[in-house]
Amino acid sequence: MASSTSVVLAALFANGAIAILKFGGYLLTGSPAMLSETYHSISDTGNQIFLLVGIKYGAQEANRSHPFGHGKAQFFYSLLVSVMLFGIAGWESARHGYSALQEGGVHRASEDVTLLGTQIDPIFVNYAVLIGAIAFESYALWKAYQGMSRQMDEYGWSSFREAFSKTSDVTTLTALTEDSIALAGAGIALFGIYLARATGNPMYDAGAALVIGIMLMGFAVALAWENKRLIIGESLSEDAEDDLRRIIADWEGVTELVDLRTVYFGAEELLVTADVAFEPDLDAETINERITEIELALMDHDGQVQKVYIEPET
Repeated sequence: MASSTSVVLAALFANGAIAILKFGGYLLTGSPAMLSETYHSISDTGNQIFLLVGIKYGAQEANRSHPFGHGKAQFFYSLLVSVMLFGIAGWESARHGYSALQEGGVHRASEDVTLLGTQIDPIFVNYAVLIGAIAFESYALWKAYQGMSRQMDEYGWSSFREAFSKTSDVTTLTALTEDSIALAGAGIALFGIYLARATGNPMYDAGAALVIGIMLMGFAVALAWENKRLIIGESLSEDAEDDLRRIIADWEGVTELVDLRTVYFGAEELLVTADVAFEPDLDAETINERITEIELALMDHDGQVQKVYIEPET
């Protein structure tokens, strides 16, 4: 949890500073790509706040009305993030870029600005802001990458694609996704603005804004899909679940594993239930001891297992 919080705080710091700088660049140049990137960074800053709320709320202790805790709050707030990413950053960026293209990509000209007593072409302000954004986002992406790499090492996932489909730590997943597309968006904006200046054709700038918006909407849909699987109650992956089955089936005194079910009730918090048949000559006290041993073995095997309920079958 501490790792996820540090990832989100790093992204919050980066996106808040970048949003201010990008908006300043837009005011100076009227660049459609810079406005798209401003929408993007404002959305990302709000998203980090949502994620922090999810972490805080999800850490509350279990009570009568929420006997398994509030862990799923992180899934809910991460879903809100994907909606914001699509609706605010993606849609508004794409709409603004498309409108600029219809108008020939034209944006207002601006005279040189004076900074520290020096006359500077506003285009260089955009370059500096976007290069700074790339530096900030690279740092935030590195923090998110470290968080996801830790999970890959811990659970033996071989690729980021596998991690994306299996992780329950939606906070780190969301931060990694956001930072990746933020870095790509800044790069696209920088390239579009450069081409517009180099060729004298502002359509490149407007086109960059449209591409950024479409990219954001695409990633938002993918992120929403990943949160959906956890909100509605996803089980552990089949291969990982098979490991738990083998532990139970091979335990001393067990004759049959009748049924096993797993479900995530929070980020890296797994509930396991099992119907287990024991040898008929075992007394109740021995069966209880075996059940306790199995529960501890399952928790020791996978740190995500937080709750285990085993029902002995006759």
